[in-house]
Amino acid sequence: MSTTPVTTTPVTITPVVTTRRRTRRSVVAWLFLTPFALVFLLYTAIPTVAALGFSLTDLRGTDLRHPLAVDFTGLDNFVRLFQDQSFLTDILNTALFVAVGVPLTMAIGFGLALALNSGIRRLRGTFRTLFFAPVVTNVVAVALIWQYAFYADGTVNKALGAVGLAGPNWLDDPDLAMPVVILLGVWRNFGTAMVLFLAGLQAIGDDVYEAASLDGAGRWRQLRHITLPLLLPTTLMVSVLLTVFYLQVFDEPYLLTNGGPLGSTESVALYTYHQFGAGEFGMSSAASFVTLVLVALVSLVQFRLLRPRA
Repeated sequence: MSTTPVTTTPVTITPVVTTRRRTRRSVVAWLFLTPFALVFLLYTAIPTVAALGFSLTDLRGTDLRHPLAVDFTGLDNFVRLFQDQSFLTDILNTALFVAVGVPLTMAIGFGLALALNSGIRRLRGTFRTLFFAPVVTNVVAVALIWQYAFYADGTVNKALGAVGLAGPNWLDDPDLAMPVVILLGVWRNFGTAMVLFLAGLQAIGDDVYEAASLDGAGRWRQLRHITLPLLLPTTLMVSVLLTVFYLQVFDEPYLLTNGGPLGSTESVALYTYHQFGAGEFGMSSAASFVTLVLVALVSLVQFRLLRPRA
């Protein structure tokens, strides 16, 4: 029995039809993108360009009625910033926030994530909620509690007095106020680091650890040679997020000390706020752009150092 071969005619799609489909898809994509684009344009792009323009002028609060009468000063505001000793001190304060706050927050968050991932079996969800609670707690209420706790006759000093130690006036001491402010920042942010590290740990397959155990690798070697290398993308993300937060830290020093005593806890963001409150809009805009440059440079360095390598 012979069979007749069946020939098929290839279907060709004309360029006109392909172009129409691409155009239709592009229109649909732009329709979905339009709400975000409008919000970004109104609340980010335009204010950023306006602030850049303000930073190049001598705009002050007294000039608001006649904004077109301000003078163009070029980079004078930036030169004044770096000639201002208080601003240089604030840069050092902000660097201290980053240098101490980021490693401490990451260490606590990583330790808790390890405990929740492998050590704690019962009530794991409850502990996760408790540890994450500071992230969503109202910062104003928390700052009031911390102020009361660290007053001269507050809870901390009463606890020290119970064991025979005389506690200092924490928030009025230039050497002790900064650790208290950093501690509040760490307390507020370790929950975020914990959740991100926990997600990264749960993404590592159990078969990897089982194979390492069969080869004789103990807990420490597994942590060093498996967990930490595979967590490098998560570590990069957590590090960048926390660094950006601490470079722009504002709530903690503002609510606890308002930058005092003697400017020992004032950050660059708080300096920007004080300049704006004083009507120095040009200086305030210049300080905000210095913060932007610092964030960009530090994030670039982190991506270069911590990015995963083949």
